[in-house]
Amino acid sequence: MEKYDAIIIGAGQAGIPLAKKLAKAGWKTAIIEKRLIGGTCINDGCTPTKTMIASARIAYLVKNSNKWGITTDSYTVDMPAIVKRKDDIVITSREGSEKNLQETKGLEVIFGEATFTGIKTLSVTLKQGDRRFLNADKLFIDTGAQPLIPPIQGIQDINYLTSTTILNLTEVPEHILIVGSGYIALEFGQMYKRLGSKVTIVEKGEKFLSGEDEDVAETMKNILEEEGIRIYTKTQVSQVQQLNPTQINATLSINNLTEEISCSHLLVATGRSPQIGSLNLDKTGVETDDKGYIQVNDRLETTTEGIFALGDVKGGPAFTHVSYNDYIIVWKNLLEGADLSIKNRLLPYCLFTDPQLGRLGLSEQEALQKGYQIKIAKLPMEHVARARETGETLGFMKAIVDIPSKRILGAAIIGTQGGEIMSVLQVAMMGGITYEQLRYAMFAHPTFSESLNNLFMKIEE
Repeated sequence: MEKYDAIIIGAGQAGIPLAKKLAKAGWKTAIIEKRLIGGTCINDGCTPTKTMIASARIAYLVKNSNKWGITTDSYTVDMPAIVKRKDDIVITSREGSEKNLQETKGLEVIFGEATFTGIKTLSVTLKQGDRRFLNADKLFIDTGAQPLIPPIQGIQDINYLTSTTILNLTEVPEHILIVGSGYIALEFGQMYKRLGSKVTIVEKGEKFLSGEDEDVAETMKNILEEEGIRIYTKTQVSQVQQLNPTQINATLSINNLTEEISCSHLLVATGRSPQIGSLNLDKTGVETDDKGYIQVNDRLETTTEGIFALGDVKGGPAFTHVSYNDYIIVWKNLLEGADLSIKNRLLPYCLFTDPQLGRLGLSEQEALQKGYQIKIAKLPMEHVARARETGETLGFMKAIVDIPSKRILGAAIIGTQGGEIMSVLQVAMMGGITYEQLRYAMFAHPTFSESLNNLFMKIEE
């Protein structure tokens, strides 16, 4: 049994910086990774998808360049080149992260699969087949999540795609059917539509983007449909069948009616499930919920003292920045004696469609449900000077403010730079800056953020 001060299981966006921080603090530390350094973000998520989305945006701009007074005769989508560019960026990011880990004194990187044999003891099956036995005073689980495959009749008999496997397609699908309408579905859907695919999105729920205000969801749906994406709601894929290597037949159930759709590719984007299968958590006393997510307290400690869970494996919003903030909370509490908590932390997120949807804090409906006295500031992007100048006027800015305190409670920004504008409001919320202060602030002209002046003037109209 090899003894460590700390063991991190999973080299994702929480595990990597935590391992380095603990090792640099003098803790004898090991980080165990069964697959690839960098986790979902670098290998299967943020880095590759946003790289490919950038290529799709170029295709869209070229196709529509006459809007800006530029005429092009034709263009060609080179899918292998797009995939290679993505792979090059992913490999560079992954190798950089691995090198930093390997060069950290007091930190051992172990490639293998970890299984608990006791409360704080592990068996690690190495990639070459050998086994090691480790224990530590503190253990940190950062094993992330994986695509969830729904129980659709025939799904296991077809060549379906997930958010991981679709990244390696070297051809543009003729017609891609996407099951689900979350962030993965919408980003891939718009990307492949712009690269030349026919795209159909199927959502079983009654509402599109059900977690957003109705005006936000409706605007995003209209934007995607205007690009030619067909979106079904209140619809389930009840059965699929592989007719031949290039044709899949799907049966849709819509209000007790059925419709048959033929597609060349099917992407399953119905959510993710925690990667805990090989951990053998019943040996530890670590409790999970009914979906398998590890239960933690506000300081990210599990039901077993000294064992923590960070990132997607603990449930909640599955964003890289949440994982990284989990790391900050844990290391500051352990090494600096801080008392940080995940409770009531401000959550920003961004849907990287084009235009983007930047979201922050409370929605209008959430604010009303919590009993706030609110006012809504809303400004169409077509009234934003910078948007008119760049020719990208889709969307709007929306902010929710608390009347008594004049503080900003939340925002939704649909626009080309939606995530960046949202980040300006986030800093204001973090600093307790009121909407009145932003209304009269001096911003550089002409920028998108400058229109926060005009946005908050709407409150007084």
